[in-house]
Amino acid sequence: MAYSYEPHYFEDFAVGQTFQSVGRTVTESDFTFHSMFTGDWTELHSNRHYAEEEYFGGRVAHGPMTFTLATGFVYRCGFLERTVVAFLGMNYMDIPAPVKMDDSISLAMEVIETKPFSSRDDAGLVVIDTTMTNQEGTVVFEGDMKFMIKTRPE
Repeated sequence: MAYSYEPHYFEDFAVGQTFQSVGRTVTESDFTFHSMFTGDWTELHSNRHYAEEEYFGGRVAHGPMTFTLATGFVYRCGFLERTVVAFLGMNYMDIPAPVKMDDSISLAMEVIETKPFSSRDDAGLVVIDTTMTNQEGTVVFEGDMKFMIKTRPE
């Protein structure tokens, strides 16, 4: 499977089309930068000794950090490069298992809807269903992402 994609305009997307990201390992720096950026220093994410005594037995990624990692995979694939107008939200998002320090994660994507906008002719809606898994195949994030994508210039 190819892991590098060209930018896609609205017309280039089709329901059922799939994409696969490369993988990456979640590091101490990811945890620290997320806490620094958001100001969320909850001890389940930032205090190793505290987290070891809690439910997950160690530090876990912030829920919003897990979502942010997923969006990063979408953009890293390149198919939205210079064609995305806006991220419009999600219909659903689930985090069924935690992302832990040193997990290697990747994202599978499938286009589940494309729809022209009745209010504009320069962009359309593309909805991409996503599933992020860790190195063991455990699903750690699922959700659909709605994007406004430019139509091909004439």
